[in-house]
Formats: sequence, structure tokens, C-alpha cells
Amino acid sequence: MEAPARLYLGIDLGTSSVKAVVMDEAGAVRANASSPLEVSHPRPRWSEQDPATWWAATQAAVEKILKEVEARRIVAIGLSGQMHGATLLDKSGNVLRPAILWNDGRSDVECAELERVPGFRAITGNLAMPGFTAPKLAWVRRHEREVFDRVAKVLLPKDYLRLCLTGEYMTDASDAAGTLWLDVNSRQWSDGMLAATGLDRSHMPQVLEGTQPAGRLRGELAVRWGMDEVPVAAGGGDNAAGAVGVGIVRDGQAMLSLGTSGVYFAVSDGFRASPEQAVHAFCHALPDTWHLMSVMLNAASCLDFTARLTGLGDVPGLLKEAEARGLAMHGPLFLPYLTGERTPHNNPHARGSFTQLGPDTDRADLANATLEGVGLGLLDGLLAVESTGLVADEITVIGGGSRSAYWTQMLADILGKRLVLRSGGEVGPALGAARLGRLAAEPDASLDEVCPMPPVTAAFEPDAARHAYFLQSRHPLFRRSYEQLKPLYVDAAAGDVLRPSLRAMP
Repeated sequence: MEAPARLYLGIDLGTSSVKAVVMDEAGAVRANASSPLEVSHPRPRWSEQDPATWWAATQAAVEKILKEVEARRIVAIGLSGQMHGATLLDKSGNVLRPAILWNDGRSDVECAELERVPGFRAITGNLAMPGFTAPKLAWVRRHEREVFDRVAKVLLPKDYLRLCLTGEYMTDASDAAGTLWLDVNSRQWSDGMLAATGLDRSHMPQVLEGTQPAGRLRGELAVRWGMDEVPVAAGGGDNAAGAVGVGIVRDGQAMLSLGTSGVYFAVSDGFRASPEQAVHAFCHALPDTWHLMSVMLNAASCLDFTARLTGLGDVPGLLKEAEARGLAMHGPLFLPYLTGERTPHNNPHARGSFTQLGPDTDRADLANATLEGVGLGLLDGLLAVESTGLVADEITVIGGGSRSAYWTQMLADILGKRLVLRSGGEVGPALGAARLGRLAAEPDASLDEVCPMPPVTAAFEPDAARHAYFLQSRHPLFRRSYEQLKPLYVDAAAGDVLRPSLRAMP
């Protein structure tokens, strides 16, 4: 009798939800589930979540999915998650404060201080940006000293889930690279960078490769879920895991992720960096592999914003009206910097705006302007990465935004690249986490066997005339608009201090 097929559970801790998938030995997704999360913004430029909600949502998603598969057939778990978040624990493993998230912009002063650390960019391969973890700890050290003095461990979001699942303090090189504490070339913690924020290696989890086992499922959870005490892979940051999920694992392959944020991700077989372009240089979730990445903080989230602003109610409604109207030449222009920007501006104070408005502008025009503006921001990132010499002819697209054929074609025209969708791309990092789980459980399995590129389900070829229009007309206007508005963003930041006193005025 043939043995039952082995299954692999992937868990992805996103910003808006926890997603779980179960993959079989053929790489097919057998089941998926999700559980929502909410983000708190207690002050301007602040973005936080309670780690307890991560664990509650994870349990809910896993328990949903286990109703659809035989739990005993699951032989490994893989993890992925939102990067950069600072989860602060005391010596008993208790959470000390809400986690400060990747899109939090409060620590720009601390970033400037870190940039003065000798060898900073050579070690980290990156600019200091408020989204990264190290400046968040420097901020806590300055503004919440009583919390800082009690910090025993700093964990990234997915690694807090690992602690809950296994009781182990471990991470992987891809996620650790986004902290500014990692020597990205050597793939281990930098003592100098840790010391710059008042920490040392005792505060950090152990760094492993994403394909290595990093603990086993705790006995009480195994009993509750009807599983064995299976290995839990070190896993990867959400973008690295998403790349693994669609087979972006070899030098020169590239991926575009259209989630809450927008990410262009290109694989390199060696460490290279271009911090002056605000390009991120990180380790991949696979051994001896790195990647370059451009990040815009607001991508699909801009669609939610405009849908709400215009009364369309939801993103499908916005996309329907945009497609019915079509993108007009020389229409309204949208800058997508709702919570600041990373590549290429590294400006946490930047804010979104609509310009080029006329008396006949309506909500369909604003919808199209939003889709175009996000695309032009992604073009900024693509050009920054390509300035390093790492150029891809074809780009795999993943994430919720990829469900719109209208927007994906617009992006192909803006970027001037062939964009493809692949089977499984809609589950993104969770599928990559499941693949990493399999590699942890089966170290002799080949990368080609476990991480093939899934079949192409749709392809979008760029229109040469439209690309020329975007590149020669709209993109220069987009860049000039940012430069003209940039002085106003500094004044907006000062408003963070003035606003409470203004509220108190009669």
C-alpha cells in the first residue's frame, strides 16, 4: 500500500492578516486559511501591533486549515512574516510594549545617528531608515528607558510566532538582514552595530539559514492540533519567502510583490549593495544567496485609501470604475507616499497627494491616478535596482494587487517589462514558508525539486508606445512633483509637535 502523501504547513504573519497554507509533495496547495489583524496608529507616523493578536490569529488560521487536511500527515512547518518589526521581551519572555512595525516612521533622528557609526553601510549594505529594527531600539532607549532596561530579547514578528510554537529564540538570515544589526556579507550579527544601540548578542536570537530546522512544535500544541512534534524551519522574511514560493531563487530572477507595500526583488549569487540608491541589500532565505530589493511603503494600501476617500466602498469597485474609464493622458497625478517612502527617497515625512486636478476630475480619474502613481513609484524602485547592473527581462508578480488584470497590464506598460502570474502566487509568502519547511525536514531534497517556478497562468507584455509615454512624460513629472513638494513635508513633520497644542486652543 502506498504511504499517504506528506504535507507541509506554511504560516505567514502579514500586516493585515495571518495566512496559512498546506502544500503536498507535488508542490500543490491543498488548503489555505487566514485570520485578520489590525494596526494601531496611536500618533502620527507611529504603527504598532500587539504580538498577542499575532499568536491568536495564527492559532485561528491553523485551526481552520486543520479542518481541511489530516494533521498527522504534516511533517514540517515553515514561517514567514512582515520584516523589521521590533518585538521586545523581558527575561521571562513577556512582551514589554506593542511591537513597532516596518512602516513606523518615528526614528528618523536615530537613523541619522546610526549613519555615523564607522563602517555602517559596508557592514549593513543599507541606508539607515526608520523602518528597520535597530533605529526603533535606539528610539526606545531614548524615549522609553524603563522599557529598554528590561529588554532581554528582541525578536522579529515571525520569530515571536516561533517562540510561541517551539519555545526557541531563533531567526533566519533573510529576516535578520533587515534589522541593521547583521553583517549581511558574513550573515551573522555585527557586534559593532549591536553596541551602537546598547545591545549585544545575548539580546539576539540565533541566526540560521532559512532552510534549517529552528525548533520543534511544542508537545502541548502537537497534542491540541493532532500533529507530531514536527520541525519548524528558520523560514524567511515575507519577501524572501514570497520569492521562494514562486521559484525566484537563482541569480537574475526577479519578482514584484503588490501587497500593502510594493516590493521589487531581484536575486544575486553574491553580496552587492547600493545604499546610495536606497536599495536594500539583504540575504535570501537560501544559503549563499542574496538579493537586492526596492521598497515603497504604500502600494495596494493606496487603493484602499482612494476607495475610501471617493466613497467607492472597496477596492473591486475602484478597479471597476478605473477600467471602465481607462487611463487618460495628462490626467491627475498621484504621489503614493501616504506614510513616507523608502526607495529611492528614504523620507519618512513624505506624504501622498493628488495634483493636476481640474473641474471635471471625478472619482474614476482619481482611481486611475492612484493605480498609475503606485506604478510610477515602482518604476523608481526598478530603476534604482537596475542601476547596480542587476537587470531582469521578465518579472513574476505576486500579492493581492496581481488579481487585477487591468492594473497588471498598466504596470507592464509603466515598467516596460513582461510581467507574469504563476500558480500559487496569490498565497505568496505562506507557500514559500511551506517550501522552506520541506527543505528543513528533507535536507537532501534538491532546490530544483522543491522550489520550481510554478506554471505561468497569465502574461502581460508591455506596449512600447505606452511605455515611452510613461517613461518620457509621466515619470519625469512624477519625480518633479515630489521635489517641488518635498519642502512641505518637513513642515508637516513639525505639525506632529504642534497638533496637541492646537487642539487645546479655544
